[in-house]
Amino acid sequence: MSRICHARAIAAVLSCASLALAVSVPAQAAPRPKGFERAVLPAGDGWAAAEGSTTGGSAATPDHVYTVTDREELIAAFEDAGDAPKIVRIAGTVHGNADADGTPIDCDAYRTDGYTLEKYLAAYDPATWGDEPPAGPLEDARAASAARQKAAVTVEVPSNTTLVGVGADATVIGAGLQVKGVSNVIVRNIGFEDTYDCFPQWDPTDGERGAWNSEYDNLVISGSHHVWVDHNTFSDGDRPDADQPRYFGELFQQHDGLFDIVRGADLVTVSWNVLKNHDKTMLIGNSDSAGATDRGKLRVTLHHNLFQDVKERAPRVRFGRVDSYNNHFVATAGSAYGYTYGIGAESRLVAEHNAFTAGPELDPARILKKWAEAPVTAGNNYVNGRRTDLIAVHNAGVPEEQLTEGAGWTPVLRPRTDDARAVPALVDRKAGAGRGLPGC
Repeated sequence: MSRICHARAIAAVLSCASLALAVSVPAQAAPRPKGFERAVLPAGDGWAAAEGSTTGGSAATPDHVYTVTDREELIAAFEDAGDAPKIVRIAGTVHGNADADGTPIDCDAYRTDGYTLEKYLAAYDPATWGDEPPAGPLEDARAASAARQKAAVTVEVPSNTTLVGVGADATVIGAGLQVKGVSNVIVRNIGFEDTYDCFPQWDPTDGERGAWNSEYDNLVISGSHHVWVDHNTFSDGDRPDADQPRYFGELFQQHDGLFDIVRGADLVTVSWNVLKNHDKTMLIGNSDSAGATDRGKLRVTLHHNLFQDVKERAPRVRFGRVDSYNNHFVATAGSAYGYTYGIGAESRLVAEHNAFTAGPELDPARILKKWAEAPVTAGNNYVNGRRTDLIAVHNAGVPEEQLTEGAGWTPVLRPRTDDARAVPALVDRKAGAGRGLPGC
């Protein structure tokens, strides 16, 4: 029996309550992969190429190459290899919300201590509960249920890892991958979908009318450095928030972000990905109060990505020196739209040579959103094929939010810069999982 299969056999006898326990069993050596699975970040390709290089698991020995088909195998591979260089190949669909055999499960499997949504809604209806945060047995039961799901769906990626999809249909559904406190990680050619929270929390103090707050992103880079995320697709899959019901007059939002880079993460390149059909898309820096952790870090390059029908945070930036160029932003007529770039605390965003394709209802003045006093560079961008000075149109259209031009630094880590007018065709053809890579 192979080592990975041995791990699955052990996992199969675990109860649902032990879903969170990773199976630390050695994995069988797989044939040595070739081509893009051993690729390293090209020299000069964004911030992840600075101060060293990003090679992931390219130097993996044959016994540290794994092909996994479910969550238990994925965790077993990460634990078996530890921080040694490793290539972990995802074949088919891996479900984060799954039993020990890899069979998908629903929210009922995590409920405990008498929690049901119906009881929670009845207990904390503002008409009877008021505007105080939920407290008491049902909130405790919600939190306990949420903790069980979090233990199951959160998967931590170790250092010196290449995590790569096999073929054109490798998919991770409902798992929140954490690149946390590590270094030298490559993530490529994977469709990430629907990392949903079974147990959103009602917060009556959030905004004017309260809001439902959820956990989990498809991918989070937290406190890590030298990370390359390339040719992936991120979405809410078959569970878009827009289709969810409203409770207490507010959307029952089951997703947080798609992909966040936070808590002192640094030297990250994000290239040729698709991020689509989502609300709160990407944070770079999670808090205005995190200066002690984030100053001098959060150096991120975003290039040749497609942001399609995302409402906001594409990205919202705090503290970091972020280079965003040659991306295509699409806002289909009728889709929800708030803004694209959020200019946050002490940020130094350079947004150049990007293309925006939108319906006539999108006002270009809304592409930039000022959250804090910070300078920005935004040159040679095109909106519906016309060169547009994003700062000028913003300052004219939103006079109460004047932006200062000039981020104060000039990006040099760009392997190539394409004409912004060619970006829509180029990016739409090659970005995302299963596209633009040899052997996919």
